[in-house]
Amino acid sequence: MTELDKKVDELLVTMCPSFTHFNRFAHDDRVSGIRFNSAMITLDELDRELDLLAKNPPDVPVYYDVKSRQMRIIEVGTQDGNLVLTLNHPIAVDTPCVVLFKAGADVALLNRIENGNRLVFKGGPTYKLVPGESLHIRDKSFRNLRGETREDNVFTPLEQKKIEKVKAAGFNKFFLSYVEKQSDVDIFQEMVGKDAEIWLKIESIPGMQYVQEHFKKRDNLVLVAARGDLFVELEQPHHMIEALRQIIQKDPEACVGSRLLLSVIDSPVPSCSDLLEISWLHDVGYRRMMLCDEICLKENLLASAVAVFDGIKRDL
Repeated sequence: MTELDKKVDELLVTMCPSFTHFNRFAHDDRVSGIRFNSAMITLDELDRELDLLAKNPPDVPVYYDVKSRQMRIIEVGTQDGNLVLTLNHPIAVDTPCVVLFKAGADVALLNRIENGNRLVFKGGPTYKLVPGESLHIRDKSFRNLRGETREDNVFTPLEQKKIEKVKAAGFNKFFLSYVEKQSDVDIFQEMVGKDAEIWLKIESIPGMQYVQEHFKKRDNLVLVAARGDLFVELEQPHHMIEALRQIIQKDPEACVGSRLLLSVIDSPVPSCSDLLEISWLHDVGYRRMMLCDEICLKENLLASAVAVFDGIKRDL
């Protein structure tokens, strides 16, 4: 039996220190780690979150989630009744094309791109959009122009300032989003140190190509099957099955995150398919699992999910 086989299954949750239920789960021995996602907060809000964390440190490691090349909205407007979005970095794609929002639950038709990062739509999506939200473009002509060269840093100026703040606060454990190239990892290690523990979130087809062709396992690098975005980015939904197998084969310590136990949102009793999915993930090798933002935002949902996971873990 290997050390990995003997290792107790780990459950990570996603919380900010300002959550009213943060202390409850930060000191819960059923929780193995906390992902701190600051995608939707300002620099001033980040300062307040870090102050709260310093005053009441949790019993488990906290991993700061760094945003890299993912497209995020920084401004929402209208023009002649049509949606207009400004993105955090430039892109290129043949228009018109379909753009996905809300993890694929909403769509709109992109009419044209101005100045590389101003997106003008024909009409708009069904649901309201706010700054900080992400979007997806699956058209084969799409090019993400962020970080194409080392001179064009993969991190926006705002994200670089956030990294400086959390590093000064003593963080040495990170999630790195939308990893697609070895240079993404190299540049980030130059910023936070070669000894930092970095969990590499695989969230796109180029990310999967990186896993297959370039990723080399090291003690301080961990792959993450970040299914929230990966499921939307893959060409076909069923491709997720093979993607999950490939990630755990490349890294036996890999974590699988998001889209887990979503049935507890509607009922404290999880669905049969949710329970069997966790068993399948365990069978193919995953020993680390992470709950998504949607469940972790509400104390009652998170309490249900933690209890369910703990029960499953005891029987697997």
